[in-house]
Parts: sequence; C-alpha cells; structure tokens
Amino acid sequence: MKRLYPDQPIVGVGAVIIKDGKIALIKRGNEPARGKWTIPGGLVELGESPEKAVVREAKEETGLDVENPGLVDVVSNVDLDENGKVKYHYVIIDYLVHVTAGDAEAGSDAVELRWIQFDEVEKFDLTASFRMFFRHNRKKLEKASSY
Repeated sequence: MKRLYPDQPIVGVGAVIIKDGKIALIKRGNEPARGKWTIPGGLVELGESPEKAVVREAKEETGLDVENPGLVDVVSNVDLDENGKVKYHYVIIDYLVHVTAGDAEAGSDAVELRWIQFDEVEKFDLTASFRMFFRHNRKKLEKASSY
C-alpha cells in the first residue's frame, strides 16, 4: 500500500510510554513529519493485530519490550497538498503500554528519543495528530504509568 497519495486510509499505532511523570517522545527521521516529535509507533502490517503492531513498533523505535496495550484513543491525520488532494491519510490507534525490559534509545526511523515532562511537551515541534491526541488525553496520561 502506498503511503503518499494513498487510495484509502492507512492504519497506524502509537505507543504511549510513561515513566516517573514523563512521556517518551521520538523525533521522526522519515516523512511524513520528518523532524517532528511524537510517540513511538508505525504501521500495522497485513495480518497483524494493532496490539501486536504496537508491541513490535515500541521495540523497533525504543528498544523497550512492552506488553498489555490498553487503548487510549484513536486519531486521524489527513494532510492535503497545495491542490487539496489527500497526500497522507492515517488512522492512528494509540495504546498505553507497560514496559517489561530494555533500555530506552532511539531506533528504527527515530532520530532521537527523550523523556519529556508533561508541562514541556507542547513546547516541542509536535506532529499535528500527536498534539491533538495529547491535548485531548493529557489528564488521563498524567495518571498513567508504563513502569
């Protein structure tokens, strides 16, 4: 399935990882939104459940082993080109995950990984979909923990 100018929405997942009142954010290394900050995640592969995808993506992008994904929210991200044509369209399922092992470090298409305090998150250059997710779910996330 093509990501750029797709024929239908593409399903992605996001891993919400929280430790000591901080959330793990990665700086994207690839388009769309290269250089912007978001939670770790990626696409659901054919035949894969979203829950298995978020476990796999968390490992690939952070080096952390996670389990027990719990649904937090579903967001949609549609980017239009200058002619109004859909350039990207993602439906992203975000899960709180629980860390079982590993040391957090940027991997896969993540350029950098940081633990960010909730009060500092919106100071970063965030993806539009993560900014919307964060604003909608901040209170719920502040009460959560992945460790």
